[in-house]
Amino acid sequence: MESLENQVLGKDMENNLNQLKTILDRCSDVIYREFVFAQNEQIKLALIYTDGLADKGQVSDQIMRALALEVPMAVPGRIISKAQALEFIKERGLCIHQIKETNKLGEVVHAILSGDTVLLVDGHDTAIINGARGWESRPITDPEAEPTVRGSRESFVESIRVNTSLLRRKIKNPNLKIESFQIGRLSTTDVAIAYLEGVANPAIIKEVKTRIERIKIDAILETGYIEELIEDEPWSPFPTVNHTEKPDRVAAMLLEGRVAVFVDGTPFVLTVPSLLVEFLHASEDYYERFIFTSAVRVIRYLAAFASLILPSLYIAIVSYHHELLPTALLLSVAAQRERVPYPAFFEVFSMELVFEVLREAGIRLPRPIGQAISIVGALVLGDSAVRAGFVAEATIIVVAFTGISSFTFHYSASISFRLLRFFLMILSGTLGLFGLTAGVSAICIHLCSLRSFGVPYLSPVVPTAYSDLKDVVLRAPWWAMLTNPRSIIGYNKKREAYGLKPTPPEDGK
Repeated sequence: MESLENQVLGKDMENNLNQLKTILDRCSDVIYREFVFAQNEQIKLALIYTDGLADKGQVSDQIMRALALEVPMAVPGRIISKAQALEFIKERGLCIHQIKETNKLGEVVHAILSGDTVLLVDGHDTAIINGARGWESRPITDPEAEPTVRGSRESFVESIRVNTSLLRRKIKNPNLKIESFQIGRLSTTDVAIAYLEGVANPAIIKEVKTRIERIKIDAILETGYIEELIEDEPWSPFPTVNHTEKPDRVAAMLLEGRVAVFVDGTPFVLTVPSLLVEFLHASEDYYERFIFTSAVRVIRYLAAFASLILPSLYIAIVSYHHELLPTALLLSVAAQRERVPYPAFFEVFSMELVFEVLREAGIRLPRPIGQAISIVGALVLGDSAVRAGFVAEATIIVVAFTGISSFTFHYSASISFRLLRFFLMILSGTLGLFGLTAGVSAICIHLCSLRSFGVPYLSPVVPTAYSDLKDVVLRAPWWAMLTNPRSIIGYNKKREAYGLKPTPPEDGK
């Protein structure tokens, strides 16, 4: 495509067609349709589009039918000369919602391969690009990765324009800006960023544009490509770019001052800056009453903490610090381990590996088979391992609870916790609680050093922004969340009016 950037169309339509056929040689899905203009049969026209990407109804009814049959009825008796043909077709001949002119051969080829139709007029060195995209796409369905009990059931799809329209339905405001890019020397993938002007920090918007524009790669096929190319700390196990498939979640992020990145061909949208607390929150936290939400969040935070350190804590106590267990529990664990020939570290480490294998198998297999494999496999292997004397019952309980806990929060964060869990198990198996404490301290220091597009990753906890603590672990009621997060925007922007706390009516009224 780079060699076409400086090439332009000529006035001879046959030469233009030959150039396009040479460039698109052996592309059997590209259709060339030559016909004559109904108002003047001396004027030749050519329509080029890609079968399967263009809407055939629009091509037939709004372009070809209009130019070949209906124009004489609109202007009876008028003869259009070749010199007038292009302007007349643009103004009176095309019954289509969007057109664009270009004389660059590269833009013409890109339009054809993107699903638009290109109209060539003999005697003119300008092509008319008609917006007639209409390929088959997946319908809007319930989100697969982020199911909800209460809230919107819409999820993004693989079409970037459908996704941006879903966002527009949530935020009907002219300050919602959507800027487009094309990335990938070979794929020429459509990418768009969305933000709320006047809410998002201009410095963050500029940084997002800079990082996207500097990407030079052959192809972009998913948001994961973009994520790895724009994140602040690529060697960190923690994700510094969030992703979601829910339009309502993206809308909420934008209303707090973040920037969203859309990529054509994927239902997942990136949002930046990203904070650690985001991965421990859920969309339903803002749809249920704040008392229930706060209680559930406490449980979620405890589960996240358990998924990270519980196996390591078990290894350290059983291997080195028996005195920390109550006598009755110590005797019970000792009785279980009496017939186990392996140390606690090997037990837990091997069972964690087995659990990860079962989890991966359940994801990769077809859904009905995957669920059966993961459930039956865990039951059979766990029971068999205990009966054979390979592991203790307490080990199975710890590993199972740890695995279940990792399902309570965002998948990206759970991957990080799963990796760090093995790191902490090795430290606990060699140094006991001292190793576990050192490992957790190293993780905390690393988290304090992380930034996401310049915003501290542990905000609003470190550094502390007291006005933003109302939505970290416990969620304040909506009538008390008066401002947007200062840690993202850079200042306290008013979100709602004062005095919205509901009160019962006065007696007698």
